Amino acid sequence: MTAPDDRPAPAESGGQQPVHLPLLQIGGPAADAPSGGCGDGCGCGAADIADDDELDPLECGLDPDLAHLLTEAGLDPVHVEDVAHLAIEEDLDHGVDVTTVATVPEEAVATGDFTAREAGTVAGLRVAEAVLSVVCTEEFEVERHVEDGDRVAAGTVLLSVRTRTRDLLTGERSALNLLCRLSGIATATRAWADVLEGTGARVRDTRKTTPGLRALEKYAVRCGGGVNHRFSLSDAALIKDNHVVAAGGVAAAFKAVREEFPGVPIEVEVDRLDQIEPVLAEGADLLLLDNFSPAETAEAVALVAGRATLESSGRLTLDNAAAYAATGVDYLAVGALTHSAPVLDIGLDLRDGD
Repeated sequence: MTAPDDRPAPAESGGQQPVHLPLLQIGGPAADAPSGGCGDGCGCGAADIADDDELDPLECGLDPDLAHLLTEAGLDPVHVEDVAHLAIEEDLDHGVDVTTVATVPEEAVATGDFTAREAGTVAGLRVAEAVLSVVCTEEFEVERHVEDGDRVAAGTVLLSVRTRTRDLLTGERSALNLLCRLSGIATATRAWADVLEGTGARVRDTRKTTPGLRALEKYAVRCGGGVNHRFSLSDAALIKDNHVVAAGGVAAAFKAVREEFPGVPIEVEVDRLDQIEPVLAEGADLLLLDNFSPAETAEAVALVAGRATLESSGRLTLDNAAAYAATGVDYLAVGALTHSAPVLDIGLDLRDGD
């Protein structure tokens, strides 16, 4: 799945008072539902399926409203549901949450607030809801105070959830692991986007993502104001140094890809100025300027003169990002957005006396 590069600018919440939206009912009350939170309102139609029938894993999904929100965000609800199940199953390891079962009465109900412990940009709120919809055995209520892409101050309540206390505590860590990870990526991306604001350059991610979480992590980049590079090896060609060696040269590698896959966009990595003209002559769509200095990048921009899109990679830091952008390059490729972003500190707090 390839998501669009551009996303409408998210609202900035800063430290203002949260907007109290109507409570949303997630899932249904059916006691015999095959998965937590999956009931009469679920798009899978599980309530109409006999016990001896099998569910199609591509049809049994999340609550329709939640699935719609995920789809609007450019995410596949089936994939998000799979990730949620995997996270919960990994945490339970075919058992139960022994601490919670021992300390919390089965009938207890509580409200918990997902709260930012530090300032940052949020991503993954609907993913966290998907985790809860998998683990909750009864319907639950959510109150959404901010949206993905919002900047938040420390202490901002992001999402409030009311449900069985046992379910909320069992799903807490899995939901937070994803929410903190994705929000960390969005926050790191936002720092780059802020530096590049007002220039013609955009920060772009790479394929240096966590296996199984690429779609979510690239979504987080978009939430932070960045744009996505290719999603997979089949979306577009990227001819790098090892391909050049194998093919016998940059131009030869380009020709080979164009002949084998004539309709695929081709990006070519170059590490010297003299490699640019031969590749342009072949019709390259995009050039990756690998480890060029800002001065060399400016020379490359002048040489290309708009005949191809240019992307800088290597040597990039927040401190020199503006210098690279000033050369006229189109993209700054930053693998650290996904492979090195620290998590955003977010916690879940049960309300006292609830």
